[in-house]
Amino acid sequence: MAHSSANANRYKNMLDSLTTAVVVLESNLAIRYLNPAAESLFETSMARSTGLAFEDILLSSDGALRTLRKAAETGQSYTRRETEFLLASGSRRAVDYSVSLLDQNPITLMVEIQPRDRLLRISREEDLIAQQETTRILVRGMAHEIKNPLGGIRGAAQLLDRELSSEDQREYTQVIIKEADRLRGLVDRMLGPNKALKLAPANIHEILERVRTLLEAESKGRVQFKRDYDPSLPELSGDKELLIQAFLNIARNAMEAAFESQSSHGSEARIPTITFRTRALRQVTIGPKCHRLGCRIDIIDNGPGIAPELRQNIFYPMISGRANGTGLGLSITQSIIGQHHGLVECESEPGQTDFIIFLPLESTP
Repeated sequence: MAHSSANANRYKNMLDSLTTAVVVLESNLAIRYLNPAAESLFETSMARSTGLAFEDILLSSDGALRTLRKAAETGQSYTRRETEFLLASGSRRAVDYSVSLLDQNPITLMVEIQPRDRLLRISREEDLIAQQETTRILVRGMAHEIKNPLGGIRGAAQLLDRELSSEDQREYTQVIIKEADRLRGLVDRMLGPNKALKLAPANIHEILERVRTLLEAESKGRVQFKRDYDPSLPELSGDKELLIQAFLNIARNAMEAAFESQSSHGSEARIPTITFRTRALRQVTIGPKCHRLGCRIDIIDNGPGIAPELRQNIFYPMISGRANGTGLGLSITQSIIGQHHGLVECESEPGQTDFIIFLPLESTP
């Protein structure tokens, strides 16, 4: 008996470690088991879903419920490709799935679900990471080529400044020195943070609340902030001050975009609104690596949206959608999140822009 129990635990541990979503159903399609990948896919938990009808978490699909009932009746296995699931949360998922008979008495079905959007996201993230690495190499090379002559120009201006006796003439050398310092500072900002991370346990909600407090002070209460936090999120290992800077860059852009939308609507102006949302993710792939536990942070504004031709390039240095923007904030944010082995993505349409940040929650070497 002990041997049987040990085997059962081993098989459960194997299913729990899979990135493929696995759901076990009774003959009436009541849920018996979901592995962590299925919990993440259906945005629910096993404790909350056990005993519920499968259609309570899967509202509709391209005939999936009919296929499952047919499998329960006949015992035959089925595989369906490129199916869309509509979840109870309102989210849609493009998936491939297979259903097979797990047990004959009583009849038990096993459904294996592979999200297609996850595979597409992995491919997109790999391209994004490659682009970012190319950009970093380009910026480092350009910074080196700019800073060397700048140092020479500044040094020559200082020497000339000492030789001049006229205050009027020295005013010109001071302009050269100050402009050289300004350009050097701009190049340093393009390079982003170059210091080692001060890693310590950090609460992501504490970081977001700090950002919200700063922006409430800046906006003088003219922005409405909504919070939709997942209280189950554990602490992450990170540099708190750098993470505050990263999220502040995104949220400040969101606030300015929301103000732009307000001014453009005139008498029908909408209230500038920023939403902070967090969710735990199990068996999540960030870039090339799969993490047992991660988190997703959404910063959503109701601004005018980002033009499609700009969206692909917004994380590059010096790219900005605003006339007074420097184009460095998002580049620095991407660098900071990258140092934490995370990733930033953007989804935008007229009336809503969502910056999505993925971070691992376990220690990453």
